[in-house]
Amino acid sequence: KITGFILTLLFKDLKIYWFKKFFLNKTIYKMSNPVVNFNEYRSRMNDKLLKGASTNLKRIFSLDNQAYKEGSLDVATKELLGLVASTVLRYDDCIKNHLENCIKEGLTKKQVMEALEIATVVGGSIVIPHLRRAYEY
Repeated sequence: KITGFILTLLFKDLKIYWFKKFFLNKTIYKMSNPVVNFNEYRSRMNDKLLKGASTNLKRIFSLDNQAYKEGSLDVATKELLGLVASTVLRYDDCIKNHLENCIKEGLTKKQVMEALEIATVVGGSIVIPHLRRAYEY
């Protein structure tokens, strides 16, 4: 009986240890945030790409940044245009980037969804999986 009691205590302690290690230790288990994960990945990889990049690649990155600055069109409109184009082209990374920028520019969910509806009409039913991922993001 004593051996069984000791084994029960040890087993209980092991279960508690593993539970804490895998579910409470934030370095091992953390809630996934797709926006944060995407931004961290994008930033890290852009830094790596640009570190040894040619002048041409650096110019392409610069052009992309310059195109979305305010001009005759405001930034929010440009982001909606970028969102529609990215959706029609089925480019998930750009869709995520433009969704985030649309939110930063103060566009409502209704405005963004209306733009995505246009993208679906232009792009056809093949765009629908990207529409789902955009909505989920």
